Amino acid sequence: MRFSTNSGYVRGFLATALFVSVFFVHSQNVIVLGLAQDGGFPHIGCQKACLQAHQNPDLARYITSLALADAESGKWWLFEASPDMDRQIQYFHDLTNHQYNYLPEGIFITHAHMGHYTGLMFLGREALGANGVKVYALPRLIDFLSTNGPWSQLISLDNIDPVKMKADSSLTISENIQVTAFTVPHRNEYSETAGFRIETNKKDYLFIPDIDKWSKWDRSIVEEIKKVDYAFLDATFFQDGELPNRAMSEVPHPFVKETMALFENESELVKKKVQFIHLNHTNPLLFSEKARIEVLKNGFGIAEQGKVYN
Repeated sequence: MRFSTNSGYVRGFLATALFVSVFFVHSQNVIVLGLAQDGGFPHIGCQKACLQAHQNPDLARYITSLALADAESGKWWLFEASPDMDRQIQYFHDLTNHQYNYLPEGIFITHAHMGHYTGLMFLGREALGANGVKVYALPRLIDFLSTNGPWSQLISLDNIDPVKMKADSSLTISENIQVTAFTVPHRNEYSETAGFRIETNKKDYLFIPDIDKWSKWDRSIVEEIKKVDYAFLDATFFQDGELPNRAMSEVPHPFVKETMALFENESELVKKKVQFIHLNHTNPLLFSEKARIEVLKNGFGIAEQGKVYN
């Protein structure tokens, strides 16, 4: 299911009605609230493809984030506190016809890069002044938030309640949902980098928006994907040479073409589990129909903002 957007918000009674009907049919759902890399789309300083998104807000995309909604318990959780978090929370409620509490039960954060945790600022005294929102992360990230301002103030004022997760140990967040954090290799200046596995009554999901290269991980991404129903994977860059004035080795990520090559000999059933996410403003999957067709014809998926995965 796909919805047209206007300035990031779903418009139209029909779109909302269709979305709500899905929620009544399926108990747990993952919804894409954003799919762009940390700088968003349009991106600061971008004077090429981004100009179209400046001129036509329907082409704009929020920074990568997922929502997990559980209709049985009436609770929802947010994955990543992006700089777009204030609008993404409202976006979630527009999509779900305001069935859930305004704030999520908790926020799961992968690492301390700007697109993944800085949205926590909206929970502070200058904005919402929230009370005790649980923030789940691996130990180094929780320590970073606890010992560095302004994030430490969120803790001292009880705006957030930090919860340290243990790598490779599942955490039960509702009767039908477990979340497991695991580490992946990435630029860990301020914290480790996590990926998450979400297990629900009906479907299992993998979320790895940032990783250096699949070959650096101590696990096989192909085998990990075989264990789940959907996998939202790092697709920051489409191919080598995408940054004309910068060595791509300075910002290592698995190119979309590299990931597709890894799955070349896998079945269509396995390939279609892959949903490429976390797209840099240079990634043609944001603006080129030719690139999108190439990925889709090869059997892979591209995460869509506003889409329900269940």
